Amino acid sequence: MRTPPAAANGGRVLLTVEEAARALRIGRTTAYRLVADGQIDSIQIGHLRRIPIDALARFVRDRRDAATAS
Repeated sequence: MRTPPAAANGGRVLLTVEEAARALRIGRTTAYRLVADGQIDSIQIGHLRRIPIDALARFVRDRRDAATAS
């Protein structure tokens, strides 16, 4: 049985951009650029930018699909 993303992440469903960068093992600046370019989905809550857990899996899947289509 597959573990739901929120359960695997301590019950959290949103990450900061820095947390998402660590999860993807990329730099903070790169993560902010990917969010700004719309490659990683994010939401704004007040003045805070958060990334839904499932957006990371979608980003990786999209990148993998693009690599195999080439």
